[in-house]
Amino acid sequence: MTDTSISDAAEMLLDLARQSVTGAEDLSAGNPIIALARRIGRRLTAGTLTTDMLDGVVRRLRDDAFRARAARLGTYVDGTDDQRVAARLRDVARTVAAAPGPDGTPPTFGAFRKTVERCRFAAVFTAHPTFALANPVYDLLATMASSDSVALPELATHRRAAAPTLEEEFALASAAILRGRDALDRLTGALLAEARARWPHEWSVLSPRPVILTSWVGYDTDGRTDIGWWDTIRLRLRMKRLQLERLHAQVAPLLPMTEALHARLGRALEAVGAQIAACPTGTVVQPEAVAAFAAVLIARADEAIPAASLLAAPFQAAIDAAPPDDRMALSIARAGLLAHGMGAAHTHVRLNSTQIHNVARQRLGIEDNPDNPSQRRALLAQINDALEQVQPVEIDFGSLLVEQATAARLMMTVRQIVRHIDSESPVRFLIAETESGYTLLAALWLARIFGIADNVEISPLFETQEALENGAHIVEEALRSPHWRDYLRRTGRMSLQFGYSDSGRYVGQLAATYLIERLRLKICDLLRRWDLTDVEVILFDTHGESIGRGAHPFRLADRLDYLSPPQARAIFADAGLNIREETAFQGGDGYLLFGTRALADATVSIIAEHAFAHPPRDRDPVYDEPDFSADFFSTIGAGMAALVEDPGYAALLGAFGPSLIDKTGSRPSARQSDSGAATTRISHPSQLRAIPNNAILQQLGWCANTIQGLGTAAARHPETFEEFLGRSPRFRRALDFAAHALAHSDDMVLRAVIYMLDPDMWLNRATAETDPARRDAYLALMQGLERLNFWASTQAMFRRIQSDHLALRRAWAQAPAMSTEEKLLHAIRIAMIEQIWLLSTRIPYFSPRNAFSREVLTTRVLCLEIPDALREMDHVFPSVTSGGLELDYHESHSPRSEGAYVREHAEIFAPMLRLFNLLRETSVAVMHHVGAFG
Repeated sequence: MTDTSISDAAEMLLDLARQSVTGAEDLSAGNPIIALARRIGRRLTAGTLTTDMLDGVVRRLRDDAFRARAARLGTYVDGTDDQRVAARLRDVARTVAAAPGPDGTPPTFGAFRKTVERCRFAAVFTAHPTFALANPVYDLLATMASSDSVALPELATHRRAAAPTLEEEFALASAAILRGRDALDRLTGALLAEARARWPHEWSVLSPRPVILTSWVGYDTDGRTDIGWWDTIRLRLRMKRLQLERLHAQVAPLLPMTEALHARLGRALEAVGAQIAACPTGTVVQPEAVAAFAAVLIARADEAIPAASLLAAPFQAAIDAAPPDDRMALSIARAGLLAHGMGAAHTHVRLNSTQIHNVARQRLGIEDNPDNPSQRRALLAQINDALEQVQPVEIDFGSLLVEQATAARLMMTVRQIVRHIDSESPVRFLIAETESGYTLLAALWLARIFGIADNVEISPLFETQEALENGAHIVEEALRSPHWRDYLRRTGRMSLQFGYSDSGRYVGQLAATYLIERLRLKICDLLRRWDLTDVEVILFDTHGESIGRGAHPFRLADRLDYLSPPQARAIFADAGLNIREETAFQGGDGYLLFGTRALADATVSIIAEHAFAHPPRDRDPVYDEPDFSADFFSTIGAGMAALVEDPGYAALLGAFGPSLIDKTGSRPSARQSDSGAATTRISHPSQLRAIPNNAILQQLGWCANTIQGLGTAAARHPETFEEFLGRSPRFRRALDFAAHALAHSDDMVLRAVIYMLDPDMWLNRATAETDPARRDAYLALMQGLERLNFWASTQAMFRRIQSDHLALRRAWAQAPAMSTEEKLLHAIRIAMIEQIWLLSTRIPYFSPRNAFSREVLTTRVLCLEIPDALREMDHVFPSVTSGGLELDYHESHSPRSEGAYVREHAEIFAPMLRLFNLLRETSVAVMHHVGAFG
């Protein structure tokens, strides 16, 4: 194919798309997307448009979307111009240093030190399944976002060859973390330089740590069983080695002045390397290997430096002895060490609340159900009694080998990390689906058993609608326990985690954010009532990179203010509460913001601006209308909740949506088994994980979890809606989500997908068809779709969606709409789906084989499970016979017939697979338009 022919084909299809979407031609089925898909299909059948040409068109559209995505990424961090980033960092440092005292007194070194040595913000690197692109493509995206001079090379595909492994996820996270650490060094340098200019005799004792990095990659066991405790410890050791390597490299240029420090770091590196080499690997470990590892880990723990404070004095001595020009580099290195301890990033582990309940039931005999309110009082009394009587126990690695309870095993793993790898840095212990104060007290009891209660930050995850609505009650249940209050005072922190995935897909992203903000303010009131204002509050938002994941889609600065509204921060400040904000950078998409040094520097500079921002003086007007806010967002939540329970919504998600996307993470994407001869039907959205759920919606052209219910809510308050859209920054940032979602949603695209599932449509086409073979093909598809029975429920569901959408368009006439290019991609994919389905009807008759029948084949093809279907077909219709025909069998024979089904493979199976791969490439192009996966 030549570039000219591809360009001509692309222009021809774009011209067809413009005609279809503007109504310039007669529209079959009353739907411009179906009309366009039919025109593409007819050209494919006639040969005027070939698959090669279509492949070229898709790649061109994909690359155009990719370039636009790279530009948006650069704009997201307000550009990567180095001088602008440097100026931003200088301004932050000057603003902090010049801040007057509480009574208007002149700024002092002591006040500056107190300000910059308190951690105010953490960037958390997580490994949710969003690794949708090949790693070199991610690198190219980040590079192009960082520089206008980088050209996009021709690539056959942007897809991954395979889903990432845990090892690959860790390597990608580590690379992003290291770029983040370099950017933090630059922030530290700006703060120290300002301090040196103002307080030249005092500055060298400073160790700024306003922003830190942390990670749960390799430590998050919620929803997965492929991470052994030995994997977590090995990866934590590798994170320690990364820290030591950075320090070793930082002091090396200052030799021989830093010779003693350099040598000690070198010995520690060698010791940690030996510990990593000894750590078991694989899915199962042998006791002998564990014993050998324990010997190395424990014997060389001191040599490996188990605490950052052990290096504080050597660093200070080196700084004091260094010439003035060298003190800055050593001070920056020390600050990074003391901020992050013995690791390139801090550590989060995570598990599910059910696992906490299980271990309490096993060890304490607590049989009552925490979900039953009538049993809650007895449960709380029992766990408080257990906390009163708990006695720590000693464990070794043999204890880990025999422990069967997941929660106990994870807490033991944390204990070994604290005991032998980093004895000072706290470990966050995140608990998903926390819906009772009992869960927090049971986790505290477990931490006390292993003697590490002061080393873990127990954090509930509030994510479901019930948890967000009852979160304050859950926290107060724990606060009523003197053991929990003592724990908070002793550690000085209360950690809270807020989820945007399940909450967003069940009540909608806009309603979820409102519920989260309301819960935060209730917790602020609780801490005042319980006289705990001296406890720092950690607010960790586990959103993703938009639009279905909860991060603001347009600017990083808006993202930070959207997740932690200035007005809400001011309320905490007025209560005398210090808060630390934490925000997730999830998987492939999230790591892009640290994908180059320029992006990492820009990202950290914007985070620093936010972290040191003063509460606003002007009150956002939306806070003066609490009744409007409550009604508006609850209406959205009710609309989304009703859609989730609509059988047609599950049918839509499960029809062929899962097959539109590649597997994008090492964690399973479905919450149930997909094994068996027949396709497993999704009967409720809860059977899919949140990110694939969101990604499917994007690929179907309807971002329901961001816009459903908004039309009804806007119609209830049309004047107030319009007023706050213009006057309220808080409200406008929320509606930015809807604007971005509407730019990638089109009701006719969704209607076209549903139309494809209609048996009547295929029957009508069969009735009008004059070619007997094609008529039979349409009838076969009709019969297969009748068995799947998607049509009636999806039609009813579409009416629910469209009525809400029409209300939104009336209330918000200027809302964005999907581009012609994106609509063309959806139409091309529908045309390809039709071609795949029709090709499948040409597969010859075959007898059932191991429960795989013609009906099962049709179901799999209609659900677009093409690779699985073709693997079965390769058994039924092998393309080659068994080997050995070249051997001498000692008799004469006529020319052999190998019996291979060459024609079927060449004319049916190979074209089906090629179209399917092109279909997946089209999904990548759509994803580039959206700007994120899921």
